[in-house]
Amino acid sequence: MQERMKMKRKFWIRSLVFVTFILGTLHFLATGAAGQSQGLLATKENRRSVVYTEAGEITALDVSNGQKDFGSYHMEFFTLDTRSLLLPVLLHADMVFYVHTGRGTISWIDKNKVEVLQVEPGDIYRLEEGTVFYIQSSGDSNREKLRIHAIFSTENPTESFIGGAYSNIADLVRGFDMEVLQMSFGASVEVIEKIKRTEKPPLIIPFEVKNESESHNSDWKGVFEAVLGMRTDDVLNGNVDKKAFNVFKRKPDVENRHGRSITLTQKDVKSLEGSSMGVFMVNLTKGSMIGPHWNPKATEIAIVIEGHGIVQVICPSNPSGFGIEKFTTKKFYVKEGDVFIIPKFYPMTQMSFNNSSFVFVGFSNNGKKNHPQFLTGKWSVIQAMDREVMAASFNVTSKTFEHLLAKQKDEVLLGCEGCAEEVKKKLEEEDEERRRKKEEEEAKRREEEEEARRHEQEVRKREEERKREEDARRKEEKEEKKREEERKAKEAEQRSVEEEEAQRRKEEEETQRREEEEEAQMREKEEEAQRKWKEDEQRARETREKEEEMRIRKREEEVQRERERMKEEEEVGKGEKRKGKHKGDVIRKSNEEKDEAQKKEEEEEDGMRKGEGEIEKGEEREKIKGREM
Repeated sequence: MQERMKMKRKFWIRSLVFVTFILGTLHFLATGAAGQSQGLLATKENRRSVVYTEAGEITALDVSNGQKDFGSYHMEFFTLDTRSLLLPVLLHADMVFYVHTGRGTISWIDKNKVEVLQVEPGDIYRLEEGTVFYIQSSGDSNREKLRIHAIFSTENPTESFIGGAYSNIADLVRGFDMEVLQMSFGASVEVIEKIKRTEKPPLIIPFEVKNESESHNSDWKGVFEAVLGMRTDDVLNGNVDKKAFNVFKRKPDVENRHGRSITLTQKDVKSLEGSSMGVFMVNLTKGSMIGPHWNPKATEIAIVIEGHGIVQVICPSNPSGFGIEKFTTKKFYVKEGDVFIIPKFYPMTQMSFNNSSFVFVGFSNNGKKNHPQFLTGKWSVIQAMDREVMAASFNVTSKTFEHLLAKQKDEVLLGCEGCAEEVKKKLEEEDEERRRKKEEEEAKRREEEEEARRHEQEVRKREEERKREEDARRKEEKEEKKREEERKAKEAEQRSVEEEEAQRRKEEEETQRREEEEEAQMREKEEEAQRKWKEDEQRARETREKEEEMRIRKREEEVQRERERMKEEEEVGKGEKRKGKHKGDVIRKSNEEKDEAQKKEEEEEDGMRKGEGEIEKGEEREKIKGREM
């Protein structure tokens, strides 16, 4: 038995090596950020919360494997408590969904007709983009919550879901102005105001159909009726005339004691017609596995809905060197709620544990028939190829290769007790080894950091010591420089004082010289003024004397003339009386002229004295000004 298991394992390994030889380069990323999957695994904890209310929640995950032709896929996981309602939304992309647990109805409008789909676990259905729909969970409190796993896809791989996979209908209506709504719906202002101003309810609310009119959460009712042009009662109580495809009611493609597998395409599920999506489900019993295989035309996106297991994927790349193949093996543990992605051409296998089954449902991005290529069983590509060619590929003899294929079974689902445990053990050992290496690296890093810290402390200590010495040296140099500056400043001050003193003496001497020169000039001016005054006085005196002489001479001439006249009068015998009177007038006039000449002379003397005083005052001012300078 052990020999048989070893042969099987050797066969799988060599088969996978062969696959990597014939495949081209494919790229992938190993991990994804929160709410995103750009690698092969996204755990349940990676999902991001979109809606969370007392009546339910929605979590989401964006799916990508790094391949350009994979497209953009968005997954959402709806959970509705019993008697709950997901309010009407408008789809932005096609939605393919799988009902995991619970029961309820999904209602939408198709050509002004209400379509109602009763759903239960195992149901699969597709709603096209542009559809307005809502979901209502069953009112039976004993039943499970309604859980729906949905994937949204676009026809254009370059499109993304930045704006969301759907929009709340009430939000779309409330976005318009009141005038637009009033004219469009023909409703009263009061109705429009109520719709616009009503508090926005959460996307998932508690809801009872029978007590709808009494529900405080039915504020969306008027909006929905206005948009759809029909009564809410008609919508909620529409005819159940649609049926979903249920995977549990379909005969499996493969089934044995190790499990069963079913793949659904557009031909199997009518609602998938026109879609690029397919659906599959695999149920592995305890201690089982799916034989190594790959998908040539589709990438698979799987959700673990029950149990746990191991997924092993071979990530191929181009051969390089002298026929040496390079590939990477990825193994990861998955549990309920986790999502794993298998790109096309990536060989894979899934294994269940001995203590639990492993059930996963998924979506493929090819709605047409996809024929998996198996390495074992009657559909094995190795079986179909020439033995000599295959032997050369494995670099073994034809006989050895015949032994490899001799004991192959026709089964696709195989028993593999302990395989998952062994892989998990290896994963744990690898994790432990990684943890140990990480701890060693961490310890080494801490040791290096401690050594670096000690070295840094020593360097810092030496640097501080050097800095202290440098500071002391600089301080001494600074003090010496200060003393030198003080000495120079003192010398400069002394020189400045001496220069100032010399300058002061020079200025005093200059001032004294100027004063002496000014005094000399003043004396010269005074002497010149005195000389000029004397000359003026002499000229004035001479002028006065000349004038006096002229007056005297004139008077004498007049007296002489008067005497001659009197003599003539005496001679002619005029009266004595008239002669005496005329003589008195002449004498009086002569005396007046003398008094006037004396007065004029006194005035000239006063003018000379005033001129001398003004000269003295000017000299005094010049002296004061010279001292101030």
